[in-house]
Amino acid sequence: MTPPTDHPAIPPSRVGILLINLGTPDAPDTASVRRYLAEFLSDSRVVEIPQLVWQPILRGAILTTRPKKSAHAYQQVWMPEGSPLAVHTRATAQALQQAMGPRVLVDWAMRYGNPAIATRLKAMKQAGCDRILIAPLYPQYSAATTATANDAAFAALATMRWQPAVRTLPPYHDDPAYIDALRASIARSIAALPFRPDALLASFHGMPERTLKLGDPYHCQAVKTVRLLGAALPLPVHMSFQSRFGRAKWLEPETEATLANLVKQGVRNIAVATPGFSADCLETLEEIALRAKEVFLAEGGENFAYLPCLNASAEAITLYQRLMGRELAGWMD
Repeated sequence: MTPPTDHPAIPPSRVGILLINLGTPDAPDTASVRRYLAEFLSDSRVVEIPQLVWQPILRGAILTTRPKKSAHAYQQVWMPEGSPLAVHTRATAQALQQAMGPRVLVDWAMRYGNPAIATRLKAMKQAGCDRILIAPLYPQYSAATTATANDAAFAALATMRWQPAVRTLPPYHDDPAYIDALRASIARSIAALPFRPDALLASFHGMPERTLKLGDPYHCQAVKTVRLLGAALPLPVHMSFQSRFGRAKWLEPETEATLANLVKQGVRNIAVATPGFSADCLETLEEIALRAKEVFLAEGGENFAYLPCLNASAEAITLYQRLMGRELAGWMD
C-alpha cells in the first residue's frame, strides 16, 4: 500500500542502545557545579530524606559552600575535551558503535547534567529506534545509580505518544565477562608500572549503611566482585568504600583509613582500582589518584598507583559487546 502524500516520514526501524552514566557539570566553574549539584542532590533516590526537610538544608549551607570546593576539584582533572566522565563515556559509545555495526544505534546520556536522558531517547526514537536497550553502566546495582537512571528513562517515555519498546541492562557484578575484563585491564596496567604492588585495593563508591538495611544489594554485589577478582589475580585484593557525604553512618571500611591500615600492616607498594566505576571521573581521578595517594604516602607508603577504569579500552568494548548482545537477543541476531 502506498502511503498518502501527506503521511509523515517514518525512518527505517532500528535497534538502539543508550549508555548512561551518572553525570557531570558542563564546566569546572562554581555556577556550573552548583546547577549540577542542585539536580543531583535533589534526587530522592540519592538523598533519602523528606524533601521538606532536605531542600532548605541543600539550598542553604550545601549549595552556598560546596560548589566552590567541588569546582576546584574538577579543575584539577578537567580534560581539554571536557569532563573526564563525559569524554570517556562518549568514547565508549563511539567505540561500541563501531563494534556493533550499522544495524544498532549507540548513544549516550547522563542522569544529571548533559546530554540528558530524555533528549537522547527522543533523538533515538526520531532516528528510527523502535526498540531501545537502556544500559546504565553500573556493574553493581544501587537504587541511587541504576534505579534512578531507569526512573529518568521511564519518565521520558511517559511523555511520548509513540513509545519505543525498551529493555534495561541488569547488573553484571559477577558476570564472567566483567570479571575477565577487570582482570585483563588491571594486569595490563600493573605490568606497565615501574614497581610491583604488594596488594591491590578495590575502592567502591560509598553508600549510607541504611541502604543495605533497606534492601539495596550494592554492598553484597561489591563484595562478590572483589571475591571473584581476588580469585582471578595473583596478588592480595582488599576492598573499601570512598566518597562519603554528610553525618550518616556509611559502609565500611573507608578508603583512606584502609590505606593507612595497610601501611601499618607492611604494605609499602599499592595499586588502587575502582571496579564500581565504568569510566574515570572526579571520584577516581581527584579523590583516589590525587588525595588518596597523598594519604598513603604520608602514612609511610612508598609507591602508589591508580589504575584506570575500563573506560573505552578494548577490554571494555569486548565486555559491552557480550552484555549488550545477550540483552538484544530476539531483537537482532
